[in-house]
Amino acid sequence: MSAPAAVATWHEIVRTNDRELLQSLLTDDVVFRSPAVHTPQAGRALTTMYLEAALVVLGPNLQYHREWFGTDSAVLEFTTVIDDVEIHGVDIMTWGDDDRLVDFAVMVRPQKGLAKVIERMGAEIAR
Repeated sequence: MSAPAAVATWHEIVRTNDRELLQSLLTDDVVFRSPAVHTPQAGRALTTMYLEAALVVLGPNLQYHREWFGTDSAVLEFTTVIDDVEIHGVDIMTWGDDDRLVDFAVMVRPQKGLAKVIERMGAEIAR
């Protein structure tokens, strides 16, 4: 089964770090659900900020391994390494009829890895 359009676009964004393509993938009212922030972050501006920071923090060693697709959603399993700490996680994406993301949730393990992600994401967002 080939990847749905939204997933294929996400992989292209990860590969190229194309900020314009990221903007075109997100709806105006997209919601980002962070493993580090307990409240959902609503809107394109906040979601863009978090996803761009994640591409910087996780991107150099980010590898996707498995993907599960539904009619309007997908789960993408990934690993990465930050400061010799292996991080394992999933991205959970939901899109609308126009193949643009309406929800993007991230879950990360282990706790030590989550702590590294929080530390690096905070520094990247503060820049």
